[in-house]
Amino acid sequence: MTQPGLIGVWLLVAAGLAILLELTLMAVWSLAIGKRARLLSEVLESERVLIESDIQRLRLAMEETERLWRPYRKALRWLRHPLVVALLQSYRKRATAR
Repeated sequence: MTQPGLIGVWLLVAAGLAILLELTLMAVWSLAIGKRARLLSEVLESERVLIESDIQRLRLAMEETERLWRPYRKALRWLRHPLVVALLQSYRKRATAR
């Protein structure tokens, strides 16, 4: 027959081995997650650079558009006036009613 104290020692050894196994798995998974996180960080950085360059090109295009439309600003302001819009709509209604 086995002694009661001996069973407790074997259970303690088994628990210690289970803890070591879990710590080993945790270390391996942590290294893998760290590697993936570094790769993701690099990808995000390269994408951020591309987005910033696209934003800069968009800003330049908007500035150029504004510069090109500058001579027509007064005419556009008149055309957007609510009375002019209403007049043009009434002309369109008349044309479609014929």
